[in-house]
Amino acid sequence: MTKVFFEKVERLKSLFSSAIDVEAKYMLIMDWGKKAPHLSPEFKTEENIIEGCQSTTYVHTFLKEGLINIQAESDALISAGLSAILVFVYNQETPETILKNPPIFFEEIGLQNAISPNRANGLASMYVRLKKDALKYLVK
Repeated sequence: MTKVFFEKVERLKSLFSSAIDVEAKYMLIMDWGKKAPHLSPEFKTEENIIEGCQSTTYVHTFLKEGLINIQAESDALISAGLSAILVFVYNQETPETILKNPPIFFEEIGLQNAISPNRANGLASMYVRLKKDALKYLVK
């Protein structure tokens, strides 16, 4: 785990430590979703749709100077927030960091039990997509 990755996870844990119940956690997630940047229309393609998401969620990645850049957008506020959290943690990280560090921080901040099984499946699908892209960039 890189120092920067660790610092991002710690900042996320600190932010969510103030959310004392599920409703407060949902409010934080929705805030992340509201603040998430929009994806350029050129990247809203079938190949960038995350399968298994309850909503339509797009993820676009590219490699620049050895780091994976991640952009995402969802048509549902909670999915957009969950995506934004993944982008915050994994954006500008090496492929190795993504592959070696699954998003256990969702459990550590208490979101795993706060989100519906469908949203959890979508979140898992997004991480699988990030891992596939990381592997693709390692092979190149």
